[in-house]
Amino acid sequence: MTTLPFFAERVAAGFPSPAQGYMEAPLDLNQLCIGQQEATFLLRVEGDSMLEAGIFPDDILVVDRSLEPSHGDVVVASLNGEFTVKELQLRPQPMLMPRNPRYAAIPLADQEWELFGVVTFSLHAHRPVARSRR
Repeated sequence: MTTLPFFAERVAAGFPSPAQGYMEAPLDLNQLCIGQQEATFLLRVEGDSMLEAGIFPDDILVVDRSLEPSHGDVVVASLNGEFTVKELQLRPQPMLMPRNPRYAAIPLADQEWELFGVVTFSLHAHRPVARSRR
């Protein structure tokens, strides 16, 4: 992945502020998004069960298998042989929680499931990038 220019000035999401134009060292997205390269993989999202977590259909998730999951982490799990992305609830009982009120929580007791990793980043395209044809 190519390193990209990185401006140190933060952009206001509320009231505008004057930009200073000061650039830090170039930012390598691999260094930002990937902790353990050999334990990290990418997945594309299908479905809308995680909208309130800011995860939308066609987003790309960065998933780290080396991290120990904690209560409240967004995780990728295999549930009865199918992958799903949900918020992990460990208390008071283990459940996979959707972040869309149209979907029900999934209790993990008496289910065949396996945790595949913790979602560390989600990449959401606001305007898809046109790729040059070669």
